[in-house]
Amino acid sequence: MAWICPTVTVVNRDEFESQLKQAKSLSNRVHLDVSDGTFAPRKLLSFARMHWPRKILADIHVMSTHPHAEVAIALEKKPNLLVIHAESQIDFFDTAKKLSSNGIKAGIAIMPETDVSVVKQYIHAYDHALIFSGNLGYQGGSIADKTLLGKIIQLKLLNPRLEIGWDGGVKDSNVFELVSHGVDVVNVGGFIQHSKSPKKAYAKLELALTEPKPYAK
Repeated sequence: MAWICPTVTVVNRDEFESQLKQAKSLSNRVHLDVSDGTFAPRKLLSFARMHWPRKILADIHVMSTHPHAEVAIALEKKPNLLVIHAESQIDFFDTAKKLSSNGIKAGIAIMPETDVSVVKQYIHAYDHALIFSGNLGYQGGSIADKTLLGKIIQLKLLNPRLEIGWDGGVKDSNVFELVSHGVDVVNVGGFIQHSKSPKKAYAKLELALTEPKPYAK
């Protein structure tokens, strides 16, 4: 069964505490967004100010042009996974080696317009590939381009052991389609956090994995 990970996308500590509390009440694996305000248009709460219970698997998604500081912080905080963007400027081999040697999974995120060939030279050193289909720095959005699903096969051919993540536009009407195409980790923001009942929204996603609805955007 695939992971359904609630996403935490916030600009201050109060929002972080609120969304993290909600997220960890639903799953023991959560997705925490970090943005420098340059790579993504919205600056989010810094990684240095984030914390989580030890029993929680924290996946950190770094939206930064130069994610060196976040890599250094990860070596101290020891998240489950640190995801940097293929479009960022960093030594990808060295980053994967540092994370792996410290027991942290290394992940690469790929923007919709980025071809999988960009990561071909180093993807074998990574544990996770995140296909991004959302709005950088924000929750919500839609899966407007279903051809992005084709990247799953391309990535698996380059590294069969990759865990595949998806971020952006996930709803109960499309989660089954994503998982059936090979997505292992479904990161969900707006559908849960913007719902009147996040608990019911999460339950709908779980139900959709066993009782799929027709695919919708």
